[in-house]
Amino acid sequence: MDKEILKRKIGLKIRSIREGKNLSIMDLADMLDIEYNNLIRIEKGRTNPTIITLYKIGQALNVKLPEIVDVD
Repeated sequence: MDKEILKRKIGLKIRSIREGKNLSIMDLADMLDIEYNNLIRIEKGRTNPTIITLYKIGQALNVKLPEIVDVD
């Protein structure tokens, strides 16, 4: 899979999980202690988050990392 497509799919997955838990982007950014602009870039697939960042997102959303990166 093309890396740009993969980044977009992971971002969409994060957004879907976040919205399913009724969290705003600001809420999740605060939980992660990151700027909300950084989270926007992740959700839009404009940046390549580190594995640590993805793990922290999973922890904040109470999902395991494989659920975030399983985008096939």
